[in-house]
Order: sequence, then C-alpha cells, then structure tokens
Amino acid sequence: MNNALFNFARPKNEPVRAYDPCSSDRDILKRELNRLSAEVTDIPLIIGGKEIRTGNTGTVVMPHDHSHVLATYHKAGDKEVHMAIEAALDARKAWAETSWIERVSVTLKVAELIEKKYRHTLNAVTMLGQSKNVFQAEIDASCETIDFLRFNAHYVTQLYNDQPVSESGIVNRIEYRPLEGFVFSLTPFNFTSIAANLNLAPVLMGNVTIWKPATTALLSNYFLMKIFMEAGVPAGVINFLPGQGARIGAAILSHPMLAGIHFTGSTSTFNHLWKTVGENLEIFRSYPKLVGETGGKDFVVVHSSADAVEVATALVRGAFEYQGQKCSAASRAYIPESLWPAVHATMKKMMDEIHWGDPVNFGNFMNAVIDEPAFDRILKYIELARSDKNTSIIFGGHGDKQKGYFIEPTVIKVADPHFITMEEEIFGPVLTVYVYPDTNYDAMLELVDNTSPYALTGSVFASDRKVLANTCARLRYAAGNFYYNDKPTGAVVGQQPFGGARASGTNDKAGSVLNLIRWTSPRTIKETLIPPGDFKYPFMNETCG
Repeated sequence: MNNALFNFARPKNEPVRAYDPCSSDRDILKRELNRLSAEVTDIPLIIGGKEIRTGNTGTVVMPHDHSHVLATYHKAGDKEVHMAIEAALDARKAWAETSWIERVSVTLKVAELIEKKYRHTLNAVTMLGQSKNVFQAEIDASCETIDFLRFNAHYVTQLYNDQPVSESGIVNRIEYRPLEGFVFSLTPFNFTSIAANLNLAPVLMGNVTIWKPATTALLSNYFLMKIFMEAGVPAGVINFLPGQGARIGAAILSHPMLAGIHFTGSTSTFNHLWKTVGENLEIFRSYPKLVGETGGKDFVVVHSSADAVEVATALVRGAFEYQGQKCSAASRAYIPESLWPAVHATMKKMMDEIHWGDPVNFGNFMNAVIDEPAFDRILKYIELARSDKNTSIIFGGHGDKQKGYFIEPTVIKVADPHFITMEEEIFGPVLTVYVYPDTNYDAMLELVDNTSPYALTGSVFASDRKVLANTCARLRYAAGNFYYNDKPTGAVVGQQPFGGARASGTNDKAGSVLNLIRWTSPRTIKETLIPPGDFKYPFMNETCG
C-alpha cells in the first residue's frame, strides 16, 4: 500500500503558443489540419470501454464549409443508454475505492498527453469541427484543458486536507465520498476544455459519468475520449454517448441512481433538466446535485473617464472572438455621449481590418458560426434591428451560408435600452450599444442590473478609482465574473474561477475547489478513544467532591 502523503503544489498556467510563421508548431499544426481534413472519422459510442456502432448514423461537417464531411457518428438508442448506465454502475465501486492519488495520476496523464503528444491534433480537430481560429483553439482545447487538470490536482489536495479539529480523547475526520450513483455530463459545442472538465472533475472525485457530447463538437470530443482511455481512465468510468439529447436524457433522468448533472448549455435546457429532476425526486436514491453554467447577456459599462481606444479594443475582441459564441461574450455596451464619437471611430478602423473565413487561413480573425440553426437565429435578431426605425446597424449586418455559416461582425445602436437585442441572449457576433447622457451614469447602472435575467460576466471601463469601486458595488449581483478595464471574456483557470448566477447558472465556479466539492458526499467520522462508562454528568451530583 502506498501510504505516502501527497501535496500537489499550485501549478503554473500552461503557456499559450504563438504559432508564428517561423515556428515548428505552425508547421506541425498545418500538417495535422491537412491530414484530418482529408479523412472521414468514424465515431462510435464507447460504453464500458468498448466501441459500439448502432448503424443509425449522422454526419459532422465543417461549419465554414458545410459540404465537407469530417466524420460519421453512430447515435445511441434506448438500448445503448441502458447499457451505459449499467456499465457506469458496474465500474463505480472499484473507481470510488481507487486511491485519490491514482485518480489524480490518471488525470495528470491526460494533461501530459495533450501537452506533449496530442496538442496539435486536438487543436486541429477543434479548428475544423468547431470553426475556431488557431489562437482560440490553442487557449481552449490545449491550454485550458491542461489547466483544469493540473489545477484540479492541486485543489483536491486542499480539499482532502481540510479536516476538522480533534480534541483530547477524540479523533475527528471528514471522508469526501463520491456521489452514490452516476453523473450525467452534458457538454457544449463552444469549448473543448469544458467537455473535458465536465467529465474529469467528477471522475477525479471518484465518480463515474455518462457523457452526452454536443453533436457539433463530436470530432474533438471523440479525440478527447480516446485520450482519456489512453491515459488509463478505466472502462465504464466515462461512457461516451453521441445522439439525440432528448432520447438519451429521458432514460437517464428517470433512473434511481442519477446522482448529479454537470451541464453547460442554454438556460432553457437546464431549466428543463431541473424541472424533470424535480418531478422525479421520489424515485432517486439521493437528491441529485445539479451544477450548470448557462446563458449570458454580458455587459460592458463605460464611464466618461475611460480611454476610448481601450474600450473599442475590448468591445471588438470581447464581442467577436469566436464569433461571439462564448457565454461570456460582450453583448451589450453602455457608452457615454462624450466618448461615443471616439469609440465609434476607433471601432470602425478595427472593423475594417477584420477578415473572416476558413480557420486554416491564419489571417482570419473570425470564422463561421456553428450550424444553420444558429445562423438563422442570429440573422433574425439582425433583421429585427433593421426593421426598427429607432435602431441602426452601424457595422456589419449581413450573412452568407452558401458555403459556410458566415455572419459579419455586427454592431447595433439602439435608442431604447430595452430593445430585444439588449435583453435576449443571441450567441453570435452581434453587439448592441446604448449611448447615454454622461450625467445619467448612476441611473444607467440600475438599468444594467435590471435589464437582463442573466448574471454571468460584465466589465467596467473607467480611469477614476472611485467609479470602479462604486460600479463594482452597485453591480454586485449582476455578474459572477466582473472585470475592471478589460473585456468580459477570457477567464483563466486558477486566476478567475468561472460562473454566474441568476439565469446564468448555479455559480459553482469551474476551475476551483468550489466545483470539486459538489461532486462529493462528505461523511463525518468521530472516534472516541475511551468511551464513558456512566450515563450521569457531573451536574447531577448533589454533593461536592
């Protein structure tokens, strides 16, 4: 038995590679992009460590070239969902009893494999399948995934070392047990790293998962699953189930051993999951733990003391990186009248320099939105703005889906701060701006706080320290991640734990010990070294001595 005491020190964040024209990284990545573009990957289900092909198939295409098929995937049916549940429950006992050091070692091996062996492959499949440029793929699929795994090793050390006080004659301890059952992991298309963390965070704590990946991220997620297996994740601990979410969810949400849900996606889907769990409470062995990061209508508040160039840069990057398909993307901005002409002029210069297209062309800042339903939904919002006489589209406003699902970076200026594009999540390259009188800053903060049901990210730009502090206090519950003089995107594991409240989720802060503790069921154990031999207490005596 290995009875050594381990303490995983706080790691450093994985350095972001530049992929400049003279680098070997760029050459290797280009070769991987060419190789994977020329292949059609066959994606099976993986249940209990075995590949299963149902024959009921679908295709994965490039969003930026939707005639190009990247993969064929097999869809899970009712039979396969039940097989996955049984496989997870069969694997549960052995994995729960596996030393936490062994579990950490497996997840750290995943990080090592990504850093040293599969970095360029994972970046390439993310670029091709999810239409990310090289920088967005690098910070997501490689760096953030590695950071989640290495920081979680440190956080689990902190958690397990958090033990209660023991007094003389008593030994107290807390056992951080895995949940009693399986965790349902539903992962989104927009971040490969989230797909990794939504599975490996519960797995690190001794749990087993059933993984429903987003169909539009299947290629990268399948490569992740293969890396997990190569790293030594035992058969059945993670079960990979592509297919229709409603069909997979129906069986899982009615199973007595559902112990938790780890989710990133739309607010409406999470609400449905929560309601269904509530309706089925009486059948579960224990109350399932629901952890969700959902929608956002993220804001940028600008004070008259701010620098116009810094504001414009933050808006362009915050709103249009990865086509605005980040739950943290800047979606609404409040800009004072005195600063608007300079911000507008600077943004125009930047917008004129933006190129979009195939991510294989490294000169493109933007690429395609994820699929046709997303394209159509985003264009509907733009058309609503175009048809409103009090609203103007000042940049962009057009899309073309003939070859790929491309939408211009679009900026809408509104006279009504409650116009629909100021209030509803669009999840695309659309920023709406409301220009307010400088003297109305305090009233505008109330508007920011109450305009949207979401509370994920937000930022304030000001050079006046009192304004920064006051704005932060006034918007205390408007965002779970709040930024001074920066765009509201780009949270880094170990630096800005991520998550929001209100309609943006349960705020369990991915990339921190707060998330890991949700995947445990703590048990307090008290040992009395010499138990009392009489029921009577001293106060019951009638005489002294």
